[in-house]
Amino acid sequence: NMITPEKRAAAARLVKSGRAVSLSREFPKTPAANNPTPAIHFMKRGVREEGGGSATDFYGISYHGQATTHLDALCHVWDHNGMWNGRNADDVITFDGATWGSVEHWKEGIITRGVLLDVPKFRGQPFVKLDEPIHGWDLEDVAKAQGVTMEPGDALIVYGGRDAWNEVNPQWGSLPEPGQPRQRAGLHASCLKFIRESDCSLLVWDMMDFEPNGYDIPWSVHGSIFAYGIGLLDNALLQPLAEACAEEGRYEFMLTVNPLRVVGGTGSPVNPIALF
Repeated sequence: NMITPEKRAAAARLVKSGRAVSLSREFPKTPAANNPTPAIHFMKRGVREEGGGSATDFYGISYHGQATTHLDALCHVWDHNGMWNGRNADDVITFDGATWGSVEHWKEGIITRGVLLDVPKFRGQPFVKLDEPIHGWDLEDVAKAQGVTMEPGDALIVYGGRDAWNEVNPQWGSLPEPGQPRQRAGLHASCLKFIRESDCSLLVWDMMDFEPNGYDIPWSVHGSIFAYGIGLLDNALLQPLAEACAEEGRYEFMLTVNPLRVVGGTGSPVNPIALF
């Protein structure tokens, strides 16, 4: 609701150089420790009687998880109090899709001001470490150091250095051995206060919730979906964006996110674009 026509127009005025940066990872067809259900891509070749031919595809994907760049709709997760505004998941989730809060309601896209907070650069480290999660006060300090102020309706984009992590560690988000707790570098639950007070409309991140979260709750930062009514954009490719921000000398830009129009869908794969 905070992304008004005026907010979109203001975001468009941030475009100066015309530089475009994709925030999407490649279609995840390769099995990995963080991708137990890889995407499927089949090819079909056709022949025309008059000569020539055609090539067509089949795509199949289970996009929720830690491999695909995707958008979470408001019907995606809930806790014992229900979904956003107290909706009962038993009433909303059906075999044919969700009857409320589903992704087709964002069919016009999410077009707003994006603000990147580059945590590794601020810390002087290549990536966020497991024993040093991102806290809410870190986000405050990074925003102050970068000279940016969050405004209502913005997309809050938090860069943790996932791809630098992958160069020297097991794949980020790898599933644990049976019986072992999940350990994942990322955003601590203390970030929820900053997220709420920023009045952002969307949280974009490359590293998700820090785990174990240390609290007796089913969701930590992911809980902002049902606690604050905002969308989440998981597994974004943010290293190229961080590099572009440094080169452009600014950490604000126009962000466009266009999900598939799936009626009843709990989210969608996306290719977000930042425009400078």
